[in-house]
Amino acid sequence: MTTLFISDLHLDPTRPAVTTLFLEFLQQRATAAMALYILGDLFEAWIGDDNDEDLGIEVASALKALTQQGTPVYFIHGNRDFLLGEDFAAASGIQLLPESKVIELYGIPTLIMHGDILCTDDVEYQLFRAKVRSREWQTQLLARSLAERRQIAKQLRDGSQKATRQKPAEITDVAPKTVIRVMREHGVRHLIHGHTHRPAIHRFNIDGEPAQRIVLGDWYEQGSVLSCDPTGCRLEGLPLGQGT
Repeated sequence: MTTLFISDLHLDPTRPAVTTLFLEFLQQRATAAMALYILGDLFEAWIGDDNDEDLGIEVASALKALTQQGTPVYFIHGNRDFLLGEDFAAASGIQLLPESKVIELYGIPTLIMHGDILCTDDVEYQLFRAKVRSREWQTQLLARSLAERRQIAKQLRDGSQKATRQKPAEITDVAPKTVIRVMREHGVRHLIHGHTHRPAIHRFNIDGEPAQRIVLGDWYEQGSVLSCDPTGCRLEGLPLGQGT
């Protein structure tokens, strides 16, 4: 059996084909997996667990069906859905993980995360991240009405997209020195993350030992899944309209 990793689906009502692909993936491919890990940005924006939009309810129901039939689903917050909380976890059956987690992947200690904390060359983003991840900021936001939160989320999303377009590509990618530092701190030589939308398997050395960093793809032009078994890991594309 395989272990599956996905991230950066950015599910949104304006892109129903991606939602359909994800639901098919849950109903077909994921049912045969040992586990499914969602490494952040499942939604384009998540304004709180009291969100009453149909998309969140539909996704929670599909995840619940998967977990009830025996496939555990683990979730790490991304930069778009960091407000997803215990109520959604209870409704969907998923298990929330900390932002960095070392798992045993077929005998190999492997660090998993969303990946935005690795982009340390983007100082502006890291300052923004620290602000919105603070308890004070989140408490103030969640005290607002759903309509107000939707407007704030749109403003933040538009501002983020504009800022990203104006930055060199290397600034918005992970910082190699940070990758090595973080992997040393966790005592691992294998890392899986998303966030950058640049799927690839990078091989390098840390202190003379072989190391590997796998970047998950986004779900815009197609779906993307990392499938791992005892023989190794493979990045696969999922064409829109095909969930298997």
